Amino acid sequence: MREIVFDTETTGLDPQSGDRLVEIGCIEMVNRVPSGAVFHGYFNPERDMPAEAEAVHGLSIGFLADKPLFQTRAAELIDFLGDAPLVAHNAGFDFGFLNAELAICGMQAVSRDRMVDTVAIARRKHPGAKLSLDALCSRYGIDRSHRTKHGALLDAELLSQLYVELMGGRQIGLELAPELNGERAMAQDAIVVAAASITRIFRAPRPHAASEAELARHVAFMAGFGDALWSRP
Repeated sequence: MREIVFDTETTGLDPQSGDRLVEIGCIEMVNRVPSGAVFHGYFNPERDMPAEAEAVHGLSIGFLADKPLFQTRAAELIDFLGDAPLVAHNAGFDFGFLNAELAICGMQAVSRDRMVDTVAIARRKHPGAKLSLDALCSRYGIDRSHRTKHGALLDAELLSQLYVELMGGRQIGLELAPELNGERAMAQDAIVVAAASITRIFRAPRPHAASEAELARHVAFMAGFGDALWSRP
């Protein structure tokens, strides 16, 4: 199974108000294992960079000024995405910007039917917990010490690790092996049937009261303590 884990960086929060996508990072996973294939690009947003946004990702308009426009690599990006499910953290945000850029290019939007939102998955698994990428990486022991600012490709790499953990981690193969699951179920059924077919033999309870001889030996034993506290009046 082929999936694409991706992340974006933008000039703000709302593409409908003129904010633009300035970076995208995509990682290909096959059977939940990174294949090594990636797509990464910086884009000139053709507008200013608000200080609040630059403080998050560190991408200045000076850095982006000589970068290509999104439209120059749009076809390459769509070809890389193919028809795979697209995994993102708070995926509605990333899909909104991706499709807004595609609309500017006159290209067809990516269907939200392909959207896999790791925030929604994490919310089901950990209701009430913090759901930021940083918080979830800490929960699952994913090293993010090299992450000083947001970066689309770096965040996609972290998210690919988090996604595997959210979907079962290293034991995920147990869920994807129907043959093994079938054998395990049949073995469990056999144990239940065997247990139900056992004929239990009734045994009378053993006598547990001390005999007269045992009581006499106990009295003699206790007498050997001499002036014991329990024998004083």
